[in-house]
Amino acid sequence: MVKAGSSRDVVQLVVMALYSLLLTAVLAVGAPYWLARMFFSAKDRGRYRAGLGQRFGRVPAGLRAAVRSPSGARQVVWVHAVSVGEVLAATRLVAELETKLGEGWSIVVSTTTATGQALARERFGAERVFYYPMDFAWAVRAYLRALRPKMLVLMESELWPRMLAECGRAGIPVAVVNARVSDRSYARGLKVKAVWGRMLRRVDLFLAQSEEDGRRLVGMGARADAVRAIGNLKYDVRAPKASKVAELIKEAAGGRPIVVAGSTAGALAKGDLSEDEMLIQAWEHLPRSTPDWAAGREVPPLLVLAPRHPERFEEVRRAACAVAAESCASRMLAGTQSAFGFGIITIDTIGDLAAVYGVADVAFVGGSLVPRGGHNPLEPAQFGVPVVMGRSWENFRDIVGKMQEEYALRGVRDKDDLERVLVELLTDRAAARAMGERGRKVFEAQSGATGRAVEALVGLVKR
Repeated sequence: MVKAGSSRDVVQLVVMALYSLLLTAVLAVGAPYWLARMFFSAKDRGRYRAGLGQRFGRVPAGLRAAVRSPSGARQVVWVHAVSVGEVLAATRLVAELETKLGEGWSIVVSTTTATGQALARERFGAERVFYYPMDFAWAVRAYLRALRPKMLVLMESELWPRMLAECGRAGIPVAVVNARVSDRSYARGLKVKAVWGRMLRRVDLFLAQSEEDGRRLVGMGARADAVRAIGNLKYDVRAPKASKVAELIKEAAGGRPIVVAGSTAGALAKGDLSEDEMLIQAWEHLPRSTPDWAAGREVPPLLVLAPRHPERFEEVRRAACAVAAESCASRMLAGTQSAFGFGIITIDTIGDLAAVYGVADVAFVGGSLVPRGGHNPLEPAQFGVPVVMGRSWENFRDIVGKMQEEYALRGVRDKDDLERVLVELLTDRAAARAMGERGRKVFEAQSGATGRAVEALVGLVKR
C-alpha cells in the first residue's frame, strides 16, 4: 500500500521534472535570439552578458568571503530584490534587519536586472550582491550550498518553483515581503489554482501590502495562517539626503518651475506615443512666464524626463532634441550651462530619481498613461510635491486609493488631459502646494511597515 506522503512526493518529483523540461525547452528555443542580441547588438551586449555565469550557478568568490568571519561561517539571510523598485524598498529593511539580528549574521542581496544590480551594489556593497540564479536545480543548489541561508526573503511577488522546492527540501523558511497581487495575476492564479496553490503553500510567511492582497493570496491557495497584512514598505522609502544630479537640475532651472516625469514608459505599439512624447507635446503648451532676459523672450518651465529603462535613455534624449535643441546637450550635469540654457533635461543615471522628485514643483509618475500598472506615487509625495498619474495604477492600487481619498493625486485620461492638469497646477501654485501637503500627510500617516516586517522576519528565522 502506498502512503499518502509517498504519493505526494512522487507527484512532486514528476511535476518538478516536467517543469525543468519545459524551462530547458524555453531556454533552448530562445537561445539563438538572446545570443544574437548578446554578441551583435551594441545596445544589448552588456545587458545580456552581465552576471551570466552567476545566473548559471557560479558563486562569486567575493560572496563566499562575505559570509565568512574570522571565527567561521556566519548565519546568512538571503534577500532577493528583482529590480530598482524592490532594491529601494529593501534598503531600509536590510539595515533594520541587520541591527535586529546582531553579530554573527550576514545579509546578502540578489537581483534579476542589471539596473537593480547597480543600485544594490551602491546601497549594500558589491561583495554581498549577486545575480539571482536561473531556476534549475543545479544553479539553485550551488547557491544554497555556498550560502546555507537560514531564511530566504523574496520582495513582492518573485516566486520560482524550483527555488521553493529546494528550500523546502533543505528546511529553509521562505518569506515574501511587500507581497501584492495585481488584477491580472489574481485572475490567472484562480485559473490554475490547483497548481499555483501548491506553490503558494510552500511559502512560510506572506507579509502583504494590504488586506485585499492578503485575501487574494488566500483565495489563490496560500495558507491563511501564513498571511499577514502589514502595509507597504514603499511608504517607508526615504530619498537620499543629497543628490548632485538634483542640485544641478535645480541650478539649471534658474527659478523656473520644474516638472519631473519619473519612470516613464515607451509606447506599447508602433505608431503610438510614448509617455515621454506625450509630456514633450504637453510641455510645448505649458505657460511661459519667466523672462529670459538674455534672449528677450519668455521661457517655459523646465521638464525633466527620467525613463524607467536604461535602454530608452538615448531614444528619449533624441525625442527631446527634436523640439528643444538645447536638450541635445542634456549631459549638462557638468553644470557649465547658463540658468536658462535648457527646456528639457533627460536623466540617464540610476537611483537619482527619488531625490530629483524633491526639487519638483509638479511630478508625473509614469507607467500609467501607457498602461504598465504605474509606479510609486509616494516617492514625490514625501516631499509635498503634487502628483499626476494616468489611469493605470494597478500595481499601487492601495497607495493611490489613499491619496485619492485625501485629494492628493490627480488622475488623467490622456495627453490632452495631462496638458490641462499640468497647466492648472503650474498656474494655481497655492492649490498645488496644498495638494502636495495632503500627499505628504498620507506618506507620513502610513509609515511603519518596515518595522513590522522586521519583527515578523526575526520571529520566523529564530523560530
